[in-house]
Amino acid sequence: MQNSVILLVFFLTYLGLAAGRLPWFQVDRTGIALLGAIALLGTQAVTLDDVGGSIDVSTIVLLFALMIISAQFLSAGVYDLCADWITAKHSGPTSLLVLTVAVCGALTALLANDIVVFAMAPLLIAGARARGYDPRPFLIALVTASNAGSAATLMGSPQNIYIGQIGNLSFHTFLAACGVPAVFALVVVFGVIWYQWHNRVGLGGPVPAGDIPEVPRHPFDRAQAIKALAALVALLVLFTTDLPREIGGLMIAALLLASRKITSRTMIAAVDWPLLLLFVCLFAITGALAQSGLAYQFISSLGDSGLLPDHLAVLTPFALVMSNLFGNVPSVILLLQVWPNPPEGALYGLALLSSLAGNFLLLGSFANLIVVERANHFGVHIRFSEYARAGIPITIISMAFAILWLAWTGWLPWGPPGPMAE
Repeated sequence: MQNSVILLVFFLTYLGLAAGRLPWFQVDRTGIALLGAIALLGTQAVTLDDVGGSIDVSTIVLLFALMIISAQFLSAGVYDLCADWITAKHSGPTSLLVLTVAVCGALTALLANDIVVFAMAPLLIAGARARGYDPRPFLIALVTASNAGSAATLMGSPQNIYIGQIGNLSFHTFLAACGVPAVFALVVVFGVIWYQWHNRVGLGGPVPAGDIPEVPRHPFDRAQAIKALAALVALLVLFTTDLPREIGGLMIAALLLASRKITSRTMIAAVDWPLLLLFVCLFAITGALAQSGLAYQFISSLGDSGLLPDHLAVLTPFALVMSNLFGNVPSVILLLQVWPNPPEGALYGLALLSSLAGNFLLLGSFANLIVVERANHFGVHIRFSEYARAGIPITIISMAFAILWLAWTGWLPWGPPGPMAE
């Protein structure tokens, strides 16, 4: 009976994640996951102790610390400075598009991409409108570049942070495995969007109806910006030591919170708490499934059939389909909660391919949804088909190169590992 309840709650929760919202209710993905976790507790299918044992605390702590560092960049006005630098150039829209892809890709490789796109989207809208350009191609470039850039490092996205913690992966080895395909994907982002939009950027786009909110600004503070950069460099240095990454990140976050100019409330308010809550609830639900034994039976059957995602022939369609059904974060958490001891190469492949797969459709990544919601708030509407027109070719081309790269460099085989590899 208990296993039946767990299986039902798991199925309904992930069905809700695929739909994005509950019908007739204003409940988003975080709310759906929270309701699922509460249902497990309410039916006594799991206890609070079970939930606590399922949560990967080190991932939550490191993600929180990276969000605090990103919040320091936000409060110091660094994102505003980057957006102004992108849009203040006197060159044409092509150069603006190049800068959007390059700057946003670089920022999201080193900072939590959700906060980056949340801060940058309205600034790019304001800058594009000031120059008489349609903001939509630059917003699509922002989010697709953020997914591509975040694939380069284990701190670029929530799912990469989790993968890095689960596998205790080296920052530099991760960069060696995923950096080149991420840079190639950024080139693809520019090429596809330029090809589709270069004749229409200067038309200004649809005129927004009604009152448009004023874009929030953060004045540039040189001292605070230097402090933010020093914190990021210190974190990267700590990543090369034996100190656990989450402890090093927490120490850096504590130093930033102890500020004489920026209140701790301001910094803490910039943390994406719904995303952290989503992680906790998904850990609880998938952890219950793993502890029930049902997942082990399923994984064992996949192993016997040679269908484990430890090679590209299985991992590639898994990443593409699951990311665009449920989002790349829930998909990665689900897989790694029920798959014990995945090989290191599969972890690199999962991080890279799930990040790139997030560009396929609007549902593929939480960053996509953040940009669309922020754009709607400021009077810019990106249609599902409009995004897919760019996202699908970007994903196909960038994932094709990533597959070739992983196979050619030996990080991950195309077919099932042979007896000697096992």
